[in-house]
Amino acid sequence: MSALAAPAAPEPDLDPAELEQLLGWWAAANFLSVAQVYLRDNVLLREPLRPEHVKPRLVGHWGTCPGLNLVLAHAQRLVRRTGQETLVVAGPGHGGPAVIASSWLDGTWSERHPDMSPDAAGLEALVRAFSAPGGVSSHAGPHVPGSISEGGELGYSLVHAFGAVFDDPDLLAVCVVGDGEAETGPLEGSWKSVRFLDPVHDGAVLPVLHLNGLKISGPTVLGQAPREEVDALLRGHGWDPRWVEGDDPRAVHAAFAAALDSAHSDIHELQAAARERGATERRAWPAIVLRTPKGWTGPHEGEPASHQVPLKAARTDARELAQLEAWLRSYRPEERFDDGGRLVAELRGLASEGDLRLGALAQADGGRRLRPLPLPDSRRHAVDVPQPGTVVEEGTRPLGRFLRDLLAATADRRDFRLTCPDETASNRLDDVFSVEGRAPHGRVMEVLSEHLCEGWLEGYLLTGRHGLFATYEAFAMVSASMLVQHAKWLDHASRLPWRAPVASLNVLLTSTCWRNDHNGFSHQGPGLVDAVLALPGGVTGVYLPPDANCLLHVAERALRSRGRVNLLVADKQPHLQLLDWEAAARHCAAGASAWAWASTCNGDDPDVVLACAGDVPTQEALAAAALLRRWCPELRLRFVNVVDLLALLPPGAHPHALGRDRFEALFGRDVETVFAFHGHPRAVHQLLHGRSRPERFHVRGFDEHGTTTTPFDMVVRNGMSRYDLAALALRHARRVPAGARELERHCREVLERHASYVVEHLEDLPEVRDWRWTP
Repeated sequence: MSALAAPAAPEPDLDPAELEQLLGWWAAANFLSVAQVYLRDNVLLREPLRPEHVKPRLVGHWGTCPGLNLVLAHAQRLVRRTGQETLVVAGPGHGGPAVIASSWLDGTWSERHPDMSPDAAGLEALVRAFSAPGGVSSHAGPHVPGSISEGGELGYSLVHAFGAVFDDPDLLAVCVVGDGEAETGPLEGSWKSVRFLDPVHDGAVLPVLHLNGLKISGPTVLGQAPREEVDALLRGHGWDPRWVEGDDPRAVHAAFAAALDSAHSDIHELQAAARERGATERRAWPAIVLRTPKGWTGPHEGEPASHQVPLKAARTDARELAQLEAWLRSYRPEERFDDGGRLVAELRGLASEGDLRLGALAQADGGRRLRPLPLPDSRRHAVDVPQPGTVVEEGTRPLGRFLRDLLAATADRRDFRLTCPDETASNRLDDVFSVEGRAPHGRVMEVLSEHLCEGWLEGYLLTGRHGLFATYEAFAMVSASMLVQHAKWLDHASRLPWRAPVASLNVLLTSTCWRNDHNGFSHQGPGLVDAVLALPGGVTGVYLPPDANCLLHVAERALRSRGRVNLLVADKQPHLQLLDWEAAARHCAAGASAWAWASTCNGDDPDVVLACAGDVPTQEALAAAALLRRWCPELRLRFVNVVDLLALLPPGAHPHALGRDRFEALFGRDVETVFAFHGHPRAVHQLLHGRSRPERFHVRGFDEHGTTTTPFDMVVRNGMSRYDLAALALRHARRVPAGARELERHCREVLERHASYVVEHLEDLPEVRDWRWTP
């Protein structure tokens, strides 16, 4: 494992020429940040500023940019001096102008966006495009080279930075944390990530907590806190902070250079102690606290008005226009850019060359370094199913053995991680511990924070690796917004030809709403499926495997996929196994299929379709089919199972959508269909809009009726029991078959008997508890 040569100890004073170079780059970056917010023409002020040079809509944020520009300039210097692979993660929500400016100044912006060349014409195109129709957003989104964290939704910068450095021993992630962002729950939890960092196998994260004291209209918590309190907070989390404070640019730049050099030297020594000398004691990692004024060097410095657009009337008010021109000229653009609009040579020398530039780092475009996973043969872990519905197995146990083999196969490459709240064993995935330990030294990451589990994996994936996030279904909603933001990133990135696809974000939802026997209503919530269904279709996948063999197949599919958010919903409890290995393969490849062995229509048009999606709904639907076959043998029933939920969408809405002919071969054009669904019934209705007569689908699913009760009582409470489904199928069948009245009476009687039985005996009726499929 390589280790970079130790940098020289920081000198007492920064070399004067180097200080001037830093100040010049910083001024150029500040100028470009302001220009992006305000200007549409005359971007280099080659003539006096006039109202028509100012954008008609002034949107964007200035306040955080000077601090970000300082950190970015010094990161460039660090890379130039040491060759350190450095990823800068910009946490402040609207720091886009600064990150875009840095990328344009180091040349990578123009390489990725050739229409914005590194000259006057390209600079004008860049400035005009900022926060403009057809242009670029004000965040550090996928369009910004060097970025892996957009920052628009605050709280994720630090956890993304840690995800980036796991299993990348030569990477340094400099993470700028805004003091507004520091108020969020995810960011507060992220400080603890340092305790999961392995100095042998992982890189390092250097947080820069930027305290400028203000958010959009008031003070920030840490920005107003006494220094000793902030210091104690960071030290308590395991950090060794060094402080840089002030408003004099020369003094602050000199102090920050010394702090950064010192931190880099300490990081190198900490890593060398572990890698070369076998040190095992835990030491505090360096951090920097940077306190500078909000909107430093601009109008309303140190005031809330500097947060967004300090001079809002610059286009219509002559006084503000003059202030804007004076502000822009204070950065002396004529000294920073040559006659052709290029950054002058002495400033260009601050940045490194090639892929070491901040905007060109391979880790920030993870698809460029992604390798296919050496997936093990999942057939080795298949459940033997001699006939459907007779063998019982824990739903996720075989997947745990598959993941065990995958972790073993990637032991040398170290490019796969499993993240999970403290539930790996509870979710029946604990076979992984026979080959891999928990972090910090192992690649199984357990912490009671869905935000950290999700965020670590996002950073890991975006920098070119693979993984799986397993969690209780109901509590995946804690980090649902993170997942939504990640999907939006993937959707945007898919339209950028220079961003190679990264591995998909795969989320296993288990401990599902139907089988939280002792935990009750709080643990019953399938809402993440609903959230994903609203996302762009090209970047999503939702799989509801009916049994363990199907789970293995869809897991393989998800782990091979690129650029998606995949939900795999599978309960961990013992369930009847339904399909052998080959049948499961065919079924998962089709996305949805009719099961002839459970049907009675023999290829003819059915009287009714009984459909299902999910393991518990499938078992109830099969039991309903068995009732119908026994009591009403003349009924022509077609049994359909859906494993790929998005196959239900109309053609064109999703790559997996069934064509009209395939869909109608399963559900007919006008046949009434009773659908047992894992989640909220409205989700299926949403998907079916655009199909023929969607009102013919009668969906039963989780209807927010839950408690601590038996497994069967849960489906009864939500109207999805086998008896409810059988009665509903008879009600909607094209004809009333012989035996229908008798079966309906039987269903009512059993449900009445069930209500008293579970209260008295504390378990389900024997005919339900011991039910098996009988051919």
